[in-house]
Amino acid sequence: MLCVTVDSPLDGPRNRQNRTPIVYPPGVGHPHYVGITEPPTVVTLDEVRAQVLLWRDIEWLRSLTKMPMLLKGIMNAPDAELALKVGADGVIVSNHGGRCLDTQPATIEALPRVVRQVNGRVPVIVDGGIRRGTDVVKALALGASAVQIGRPYLYGLAVGGAEGVAHVIKVLRQELLLTMAVLGRRTIASIDRSILWE
Repeated sequence: MLCVTVDSPLDGPRNRQNRTPIVYPPGVGHPHYVGITEPPTVVTLDEVRAQVLLWRDIEWLRSLTKMPMLLKGIMNAPDAELALKVGADGVIVSNHGGRCLDTQPATIEALPRVVRQVNGRVPVIVDGGIRRGTDVVKALALGASAVQIGRPYLYGLAVGGAEGVAHVIKVLRQELLLTMAVLGRRTIASIDRSILWE
């Protein structure tokens, strides 16, 4: 499967990371933390023009492979429709944890518009803010086909390695099942908007 991030050709300011005095040992690191003591990079208009990903670039990529392709970073209905027109096999509603563009809405707010536009033609996956089993249920109720998690499994990895990641998944699963039981939903398929207070 090929996952293409379509909305963040450049990193945002990442102010929190720039304020964090983390120094990794030699040979260990994360690209977003490299050079954190340096001032933010100055971006020129020519660099912006060179980095911007266009829909025709996605069409070109689609022409090269039959591999299933997900487009990540779809936050509105018009982009969801364009994603389908260029051959996406699924879309991921993502704001990248709010780290790339200030003032973007939460993904749970953008999700219903994207789901309505896609109208079941391809899976709609959502990430961002999934911390508990109740978050998974809310996303499913709003039409997500699946959810992705980032920070929870990273926290588990940092604290307990592979066992920590497995524990995070176990906790999320247990919370999901408990929430379903409390709501009287026996299956994932039975989770719908009627469980939400709107």
